[in-house]
Amino acid sequence: MTSLLRHRFSLDRVLRDALLLGVSLVISIPLTTLPANAASEPQRIYRCGNVYTNQPDSAANSVNCKPMTGGVVTVIEGTRVQGSQVVTPTVNAGGANAGTSKVDHAEQRQRDAQAQTVLQAELQKAQKQYAELLREWNNGEPERRADEFRQPQKYQDRVAQLRGALQRTEADIAGLQRELSRLPAANPTGAKP
Repeated sequence: MTSLLRHRFSLDRVLRDALLLGVSLVISIPLTTLPANAASEPQRIYRCGNVYTNQPDSAANSVNCKPMTGGVVTVIEGTRVQGSQVVTPTVNAGGANAGTSKVDHAEQRQRDAQAQTVLQAELQKAQKQYAELLREWNNGEPERRADEFRQPQKYQDRVAQLRGALQRTEADIAGLQRELSRLPAANPTGAKP
């Protein structure tokens, strides 16, 4: 009777490990045979990490492999994740491949002008925010608020936040200026460069 209980507890452990690993198991235990009957016992099964095998590969793997006790274990693989799907190129109205088609020069100039307008607006907004932050920063000594007189840590936190906001705004302004410099210069005469 104790061998049956020991057998059941080891199966519970296998089932628990399989559930933790997300592996579906089908276990069959003949009730007429006891584990003590070595003649009818199947091959030994080893658990090597997340893999179940009856032949551990090498000495390095056999260190990590632990023999399992219990009935016959059948591993049923789950569904496979589908790989990247084949992307078909889109075709524009002219019938040419969209990846090889070029944009008309006038349309590209219009897009560049629109991008420049948006970047200029963002730059002005960032410069305005930077000026406000500089005014509040007051050369590293912002004016203390009422609650900051009693709690100096609040003041220090606000100073650190202001310093970070100034650095981020400076980086934003530098990035916007860099993007503006990458845009082609406006050519009002319409002549090709």
